[in-house]
Amino acid sequence: MKHFVAIEQLSVNDIHQLLDRALAFKQGEVVKPQPRFIANLFFENSTRTHLSFEVAQRRLGMQVLPFDASQSSISKGETLYDTLLTLEAIGVEAVVIRHSENNYYEPLVDKLKMSIINGGDGSGHHPSQSLLDVMTIREEFGTIAGLKILISGDLAHSRVARSNAYVLQQLGAELFFSGPAALYDESFNTYGSYCEIDEAIAEMDVVMLLRVQHERHQNNNDDTKTDYHAQFGLTNERAQQMKATAIIMHPSPVNRGVEIADELVESKRSRIVTQMQNGVYARMAILEAITQ
Repeated sequence: MKHFVAIEQLSVNDIHQLLDRALAFKQGEVVKPQPRFIANLFFENSTRTHLSFEVAQRRLGMQVLPFDASQSSISKGETLYDTLLTLEAIGVEAVVIRHSENNYYEPLVDKLKMSIINGGDGSGHHPSQSLLDVMTIREEFGTIAGLKILISGDLAHSRVARSNAYVLQQLGAELFFSGPAALYDESFNTYGSYCEIDEAIAEMDVVMLLRVQHERHQNNNDDTKTDYHAQFGLTNERAQQMKATAIIMHPSPVNRGVEIADELVESKRSRIVTQMQNGVYARMAILEAITQ
């Protein structure tokens, strides 16, 4: 595997192999250090993805070059391609990139020798988040096949939802989507069905909330946030309707009291912190596969 840019590029066997490696890393498997130069180019803000990639890289013994987009020649008008060409010339073998442009990697992958790992592109793809989410579900239930999974929230703007919908369907889950009709994208009909959250929640094995991306919305007042929680969020009352074995997930950052009640974020059925932990191991598996 030279690049890791979209979960759709992987076969079911590829996904299971990556999951097996991620779980092995979590169980303490140690690998020989890989003293390769790698850089993380994040053109959008990030905490979990950026830092968990860096922890994963350091655990694999990689040499991480610091890169600050605001201090780079991109601020002078240099193209992303020329920046990557420079990094490649000085010995960087792989880059992790987050970019606001959908499919930014398409004109790059065939022009460069270095490997590209997509850390998120616009509202397009977030394959490493998808892998850690699937890891978390498989770790909980032992399988994905046959599970009923609800993905609810700002679907129109969610790269996480797009990647997860594809991979979860491929692995045999039955998918349901919910949230405001104005924030629904009919392309998700390919993977499952739209429903009201109150109609579905009692039957779900996994309830996956999505961040309301307020920065993309014109109306961002407190009343709107409160209304969203009551109409579409995972309230305490809705959580009480969930199956005893069902779990709560969220890719984070969480808008507490908006898509999910504050006290549910760290509740016994929540796997939100586990997702963060698994992000390191999933990204170790991706980095290992890319650099072998």
